Amino acid sequence: MQTGQKILLIVGPTAVGKTNLSIELAKKFNAEIISGDSMQVYRKLDVGTAKITPSEMRGIKHYLIDECNIDERFSVALFIEKCRKAIKEIQAQGKLPLIVGGTGFYLQALLDNFSLGNDKYDSQEVIRNKWHAFAKEKGQQALWEELAKTDLLAAQKIPVTNERRVVRALEVIEKTGRLFSQQADQASLEFDPFLIGLTTQRDVLYERINRRVDLMLTQGLLEEVKYLYAHGGSDLPSGKGIGYKEFYPYLQGLKTLEECSVEAKKNSRHYAKRQLTWFRNKMNVNWYDLVLHPEELTQVINDVEIWLEH
Repeated sequence: MQTGQKILLIVGPTAVGKTNLSIELAKKFNAEIISGDSMQVYRKLDVGTAKITPSEMRGIKHYLIDECNIDERFSVALFIEKCRKAIKEIQAQGKLPLIVGGTGFYLQALLDNFSLGNDKYDSQEVIRNKWHAFAKEKGQQALWEELAKTDLLAAQKIPVTNERRVVRALEVIEKTGRLFSQQADQASLEFDPFLIGLTTQRDVLYERINRRVDLMLTQGLLEEVKYLYAHGGSDLPSGKGIGYKEFYPYLQGLKTLEECSVEAKKNSRHYAKRQLTWFRNKMNVNWYDLVLHPEELTQVINDVEIWLEH
């Protein structure tokens, strides 16, 4: 039985209504909101990150928004540190922590209690790439056996064919010096999460993403792109974000605005697909479609109430 701190999460791809739902639920359940988005931490990047506006907040306090300048790196380790601090602060006021966002790796790292230390994200990338290269050379079975040698309990819970998950376990073990299975066990005692996942039909989602890019362009997205580009563009930690990097060729005179817009839409759609895959494969999510079925809001509220009572 779960005994940990209750935290509510709203996850899912871009353009499915996470922001609106978060405010509704925050009002209903006396919650404060923590952003689980790796780009909304950057100051002055508001339009392209779909950052909630002060008026949209409707008086609800938000955390982990506008934390960094664009030339600062925001790592998963820093996210966990700041997120834990915010959770404690919210809990101390007798309120419910509500995490909202689409950066699956950050949220999984928090819930699975990955003690990543203060190392930069780059070193995690190196470890991950090493194990993926190992699998490519020697096969998934050999990769899985490496995990089984180190942490049999974790290996028994992960299919041989789930290369990403096997690599993730090996990465965490190598990074922290602790067994992956033990970290997951500790996490289950620390938090009692309820994950609300928002999605909708693929064609509807893609159309909403396309429209959102068009809307962002009317709201001043290009000004933010110019600001990023003027300060170093793709060399900045924040400058590689989807919705920004695609427009650099326009500023360089290499592509038309329309061509860059098409690319931004395509990359945003691909990212949404990856987000959905991540949440479905790696996290225990309760899915709802409030785009095509707004009446499901009643079910969401009911499910949260049941979870809070237990």
